[in-house]
Amino acid sequence: MSVNVLYRTQATATGGRDGKAATADGTFSVNLATPKELGGAGGPGNNPEQLFAAGYSACFIGALKFVGGQEKIKVPADTSITAEVGIGPRSEGGFGLTVALDISLPGLDRKTAEDLVAKAHQVCPYSNATRNNIDVKLTVK
Repeated sequence: MSVNVLYRTQATATGGRDGKAATADGTFSVNLATPKELGGAGGPGNNPEQLFAAGYSACFIGALKFVGGQEKIKVPADTSITAEVGIGPRSEGGFGLTVALDISLPGLDRKTAEDLVAKAHQVCPYSNATRNNIDVKLTVK
């Protein structure tokens, strides 16, 4: 598979789950903290799963807008996606992730919304990166 890269970015993490992460251009910086459920202190800060959830949600809305534009369907301005990301041990060893996306497309009928979501799931870069690697559940509200 080849990708015609149109944009690149860089972020650097130091200190792992209890460190810091920032983008090279300085526009984003975050303190990281390990949740208590994973053996950490659970102090102030975010964790990689929260960042992944936010990124996947935003990216999927972008995919909905892209597909909506192709299909001549106006994606509502108040479209929202809540991503739930889970982490835990895999039966095969190591750790794995699960993802559930709860998608709200106010004002669109259910059939149109479900069709749009299915098509967006085929073009979203996060969906393509996770396909056949992570269990991703899509729910249209």
